[in-house]
Amino acid sequence: MYRRQMLFFPKHDLPYVAGAHHHEYMLPNGDAHGHEKCATSAGLPLTKSESTDGRKKLPNGMLRVHRIMTEEELAQGKEPRWTELEIRGRNLSPVLWEMRCLTALFLYRNHLTRIPCEISKLENLTVLDLSENKLRSLPAELGDMISLCHLYLNGNQIRVLPYELGKLFRLQTLDLRSNPLSPEINKIYYEAGPQKLLRFLLDHLAINATVPPDRQWVMIRHADPERPIATFTVLCYNVLCDKYATNSLYSYCPSWALNWEYRKTAILKEIRHYEADIITLQEVETEQFRCLFQPELEQIGYAGIFSPKSRAKTMGEEERKFVDGCAIFWKYDKFELEKEHLVEFTQVAIKKAPTSEKILNRVMPKDNIALCAVFKIRENVYANQSAGQMSMAPSDNVVGNPLVVSTAHIHWDPEFCDVKLIQSMMLVQEINILLDEISEKCRITPQQIPVLICGDLNSLPESGVVEFLSKGAISKEHPDLKEFRQDPCITRFSASDDPAVYTHGLRLDCAVDPNSMPFTNYTLEFKGVIDYIFSTPQSLARLGVLGALNMDWVLANKIIGFPHPHVPSDHVPIMAQFAIIPTSHQRIQPVVHHYGNSHSSSFGAVGR
Repeated sequence: MYRRQMLFFPKHDLPYVAGAHHHEYMLPNGDAHGHEKCATSAGLPLTKSESTDGRKKLPNGMLRVHRIMTEEELAQGKEPRWTELEIRGRNLSPVLWEMRCLTALFLYRNHLTRIPCEISKLENLTVLDLSENKLRSLPAELGDMISLCHLYLNGNQIRVLPYELGKLFRLQTLDLRSNPLSPEINKIYYEAGPQKLLRFLLDHLAINATVPPDRQWVMIRHADPERPIATFTVLCYNVLCDKYATNSLYSYCPSWALNWEYRKTAILKEIRHYEADIITLQEVETEQFRCLFQPELEQIGYAGIFSPKSRAKTMGEEERKFVDGCAIFWKYDKFELEKEHLVEFTQVAIKKAPTSEKILNRVMPKDNIALCAVFKIRENVYANQSAGQMSMAPSDNVVGNPLVVSTAHIHWDPEFCDVKLIQSMMLVQEINILLDEISEKCRITPQQIPVLICGDLNSLPESGVVEFLSKGAISKEHPDLKEFRQDPCITRFSASDDPAVYTHGLRLDCAVDPNSMPFTNYTLEFKGVIDYIFSTPQSLARLGVLGALNMDWVLANKIIGFPHPHVPSDHVPIMAQFAIIPTSHQRIQPVVHHYGNSHSSSFGAVGR
């Protein structure tokens, strides 16, 4: 048994309170129903009735052992930790609800008939023991105490439970024994178990949250309405594949709101609402592309392409249906597909570094992909003027020019930041190869071709991935490279032989400013920006972006993670609008070692 420091009990305006010394608890063997009291520590003072060895058997079956801090510890200035408390008395002082440092509260055998809703202020509680009282009901606010792991309600007079209790997704112990539970609750609890009961309560909880406010469009510059400007919008969205949307992973979301039949309707509604000219998607299930996204979007003027992750090649026909991948859709009255190109990072690794054990062992097994599309621009991109009325120099007309769009889903695991970075290097290198082909065909330089790199990069703004893409170079000693620092095999993915940095041949801007977008992925365990739209500022002038989801709405409704009944994925879509800059207006700019913010080329028809 380990020992920790004593908890000193300060003087508070409370009824008889037990709590001063440090205590530890030993687990009993459990009971016939499989319940075990949590092993924790709680503040309980020494009393005259207690054994001098500090041992006491509690009513809930745990053995408490207290320890008093030594004079030496006090002399050394060691601070006591007082985070756990047991109270004796039939009345609870309001002062108790201000003690927000508490992690465990024991109120058993106090003849309590009610628990005030203010208990929810104790947001750090992980253990709450209300057993063997006279409680008939519980406050709905108990469901806001999402840190709770162990809740003991046995030995009361509870018949029904508030549905809000289902929000306690961290709960490992829910003891309801010896209560006159209603037949429905009694059946679920004793036959299916506490976790099924919590899921039942969450699924039947009425959703009081209002629909989130529309996200605002943020204009960066305005197009001149008197001149023909080729503009388009692009949307990037990870739609959360059905097989990943599990109750265990998203335990805070009702089952019906996780169900694909519910979510797919909301996702399509969202896509239709934004009506982007180009849509790039990640985590699209193979069968759902064929049966849902393709036919539904085709009805409103879109064509699309799709590729599953590399693992699909090793599976049978039935299994392949459930492999997710990337998709690109476009309005076929504005763009014509000339070529599609699949980037399988597994295959690129084998091709480029077949003799590198580190590449083959660490990078090659990750079967992430990127999908690229080469479009020919059609005349309908000139939204403010029809083709027959256009008055412009032939050199200003972008109709027939190429546009390259890619969507990527980079590896997810934070422990593999090196793999993420190498996959990003592979992606840009493959795009550069594609640009060289287009350049030769269209007789323009690769730097004049507009490029969009969209996707779920699973990388924060301060990561090596984003640094490499936005700055055009990254140090060969960058910590994200881990064991690949100064590794010669990585040079094969660089656009230059610079001895200090790895480079790529594109000049890229991030369309959505991370400083104005607090998150694109919002779950219980993680909240941050990991989805991006990168563009070539020499050939694409950014006109506007879709603003962030209203954070006031998130906080007001105490939303701890997505999916949510009003948000169908754990990601939110990002979107930007661009004007295509004719080659005659493009400035020649350096393409590597760019460490500042890029600026679009001067284009007279686009205002500042």
